[in-house]
Amino acid sequence: QVQLVDSGGGLVQAGGSLRLSCAASGRTFSRNAMGWFRRAPGKEREFVAVMRWSGGSTYYADSVKDRFTISRDNAKNTVALQMNSLKPEDTAVYYCAASRSYSGSYSDFITERYYYYWGQGTQVTVSS
Repeated sequence: QVQLVDSGGGLVQAGGSLRLSCAASGRTFSRNAMGWFRRAPGKEREFVAVMRWSGGSTYYADSVKDRFTISRDNAKNTVALQMNSLKPEDTAVYYCAASRSYSGSYSDFITERYYYYWGQGTQVTVSS
């Protein structure tokens, strides 16, 4: 059974940092895209960041560019999201996601439908 387990969320003041982690089990994702989405209160889930495959190209939402960094550890089958300079508007439940496909384009990577596997989500709250 494939499982993604998100962790690392919490409460932080504006300007602070958090590091989210996602551990995958049941299969390896070294050739698949893995990324992060988030859902803020009252809003739809939105794309945050993705790495095409371990060590591959990365893409970020404009709202987090230059503040967040996605990384992957192929040996540990994990993906992480380092979040710096956090803002209150970053408050959301963050979800790790992994594709089942080995191919795709930018328009796929930023779309929820492209991802087959999802973590349970971890809450990030940024206070002002």
